[in-house]
Amino acid sequence: MNPQDVIARLAELRALDAPTHGGRLLSYVYDSGRPELDELAAAAVRTMQPVNGLDPTTFRSVAVIERELVDFARSVFHADDEVVGTATSGGTESCILAVKTARDAWRARHRSGTPRLVAPTTVHAAFRKAAALLDVALDLVPVDPSTGRPDASAVIERLGDDVALVVVSAPSYPYATLDPVVEVAAAALAAGVDLHVDACIGGFALAFWPQHAAGAPAHPWDFAVPGVTSLSADLHKYGYAPKGVSVLLQRGRDRQRHQWFATSAWPGYPVVNATLLGSKSAAPLAAAWAITSVLGVEGFRELTDSMAASTGRIVEAIDAIEGLSVVGRPTGPMVAVAVDASVPADRRVDPHLWADAMRDYGFVVQLQPASIQPDGSWLPSTAHLTITPVTEQVVDELVPAAAAAADAVRGMPHLDGAALAQGLLGGFEPDDLRHLNSDAAVEILRAAGLLEPSGLGALAPVLALVEALPSELVERLLIELLAVGLER
Repeated sequence: MNPQDVIARLAELRALDAPTHGGRLLSYVYDSGRPELDELAAAAVRTMQPVNGLDPTTFRSVAVIERELVDFARSVFHADDEVVGTATSGGTESCILAVKTARDAWRARHRSGTPRLVAPTTVHAAFRKAAALLDVALDLVPVDPSTGRPDASAVIERLGDDVALVVVSAPSYPYATLDPVVEVAAAALAAGVDLHVDACIGGFALAFWPQHAAGAPAHPWDFAVPGVTSLSADLHKYGYAPKGVSVLLQRGRDRQRHQWFATSAWPGYPVVNATLLGSKSAAPLAAAWAITSVLGVEGFRELTDSMAASTGRIVEAIDAIEGLSVVGRPTGPMVAVAVDASVPADRRVDPHLWADAMRDYGFVVQLQPASIQPDGSWLPSTAHLTITPVTEQVVDELVPAAAAAADAVRGMPHLDGAALAQGLLGGFEPDDLRHLNSDAAVEILRAAGLLEPSGLGALAPVLALVEALPSELVERLLIELLAVGLER
């Protein structure tokens, strides 16, 4: 293929994607609404395209850019000189490194045993991954199903000598809930336990959120709070940089050194990494640095003011829709929407059917399944909306679309996942389901119509299955669904 054909083919493939600009995709992307920032990022990426971030002694630009970017993060998150930081490839890497640091610091004190990681059930899945990878026991604390917020005392009572890290969110992804950072941090400090604030999604929005607006943090949540040991925040979210770049800030140089890996015990060059990656692109780092340099504090504040206004309008509009309700008190630019169970059944609006109906009005809303907590309580089925600065340009369309989509599905019951599952799994024995091989998993996916090109058009039936099936089976089928999709 010649270069022109390659680019044309790429454009054809991009046409298969959800829209990344324009405010109609309400998850995954963070559009500033300013094309000049996209052009700036592209220019920075092009400039740094051949640079390997592995070795800042060879590529000295990387060290300067990372230091200045970390300094910007330290300033907006109220960090003093004791706090040091690292740029990572994204929130997941920042979270894993936060757990790795705490685990190794704990091991240095205790020498043996398996440490615990205490967190609310709403903590990001990256911490589940970290616990699985790093041999840390995950101890999840239930949250209030009506607010998504954990009770501070329920978290505090889990603290003990075997706890390497307690994690709180600012805010949590599922419900945009600001966890009780102040109370938990004070208790963790008294107990000598490290505390991490996961501000990956919202940190660079909350730092500039207008205090008079809806969604403003109700209490401090960053390094202004004594007892906060580390904090992660993504620049490829509300820093408006391309994927993937995040920052991880840690209190105390000696403690932060547990994050690092180094070896000289092989015949090659000495390997010294602050991150999980060795060779890595410096392009997203440079793009984030360029954007923060141009925007500055006032630019971020201006974009955040726009989001605050849009978020307030959307929350008000959803609260006015009969049959729907906003979960809890959203903090920052996210909203979780659930059914309003206080109205008669024939006036209720199922959030999953509503989210699917929103597609008919040109908006893509994320569906979140109901789930059971360790204490047996259920968290509700919800729809999730991520608001960005560009939302301001479409909010006048979004508000009536939300009402019209609700009218279209009002009174329709939540899909019966158990009935759907019975139809799909009736031919399988329990042992077959516990040990699914690839062919059997594909058979189930094909029977569900999920391998057809249009199989993921309506997501409410898929989420109904996710809610009804055992989590181990769901996870196995989801792995197969994505793996087969990549192999086709």
